[in-house]
Amino acid sequence: MKKLIILIVLVAVAVGAYLYFYKVRTAPEYSLMQAYQAIDDHDPAAFERYVDVNSVTGNLVDDVAKNGSALGVLNPGGMAMTGALRLLKPQLAQAARKEVQRYIETGSAEAAAAAAPNRLVNVSMMGLASKVVGENSKFYGVAYSREEGEQALVGLKFSQPRYDTTLVLEVKMRKRDDYWQATEITNTGAILQHVARMEKRRLVGGK
Repeated sequence: MKKLIILIVLVAVAVGAYLYFYKVRTAPEYSLMQAYQAIDDHDPAAFERYVDVNSVTGNLVDDVAKNGSALGVLNPGGMAMTGALRLLKPQLAQAARKEVQRYIETGSAEAAAAAAPNRLVNVSMMGLASKVVGENSKFYGVAYSREEGEQALVGLKFSQPRYDTTLVLEVKMRKRDDYWQATEITNTGAILQHVARMEKRRLVGGK
C-alpha cells in the first residue's frame, strides 16, 4: 500500500513538473530569453525565430519619425526632420535590420553602426538604443506579462545609470505554434521623450 502511495505521489510530481516546464517553455518570457541567448551565441537565425526583425525595425522607424524633437536631443548633429525620416523609412528600416544582424554576429555596437549602408539621414538605431538604454544598464526582470489570445505584452525593466533611474520597455508578441515572436516595442516614443527630457535636465544641470 505504501509503495502504491509513493508511486502515485511520484507520478503526480512528475506530471506537475512536466506541466510547469511546458508552461514555462510556451510562455512569452521564455521566447524572449531564447532571443537573448541567441544574441549571446551570435546566432542571427535563432534570434529571428523569436524576433520579427522586419516588423520591429519598421515600427521603430515610425516611432522615431514621430519623435523628431526627442531625436534632436539624443542625436545632436544628426538630421532629425520628421518629414525626411518618414520619406526615407524604407532605407532606414533596411539600415536598422543590417545593424541588428551585425550586432548579433559581433556583439559590437560600433561594428553594427559601421555595417549599415550610407544614410542620407544621420541616425543609427543601435547608437540611439545605446543612449536610451545606457552602456552599463542592468536588466531587472519582467515587470509584467499579459497574454491576450494570440498576442501578449511583456514589460522589461532595466536601469538607466546615466540618469539614475529605471525604465520599462513594453514588447508586443504574437503566438507562433509553441513559441512567441516579438513584433513591436510599443512604448518607444514615450521612452524617447522621457529620456530626452532627462537629457535636457542633465545638460542644464551640468551633470
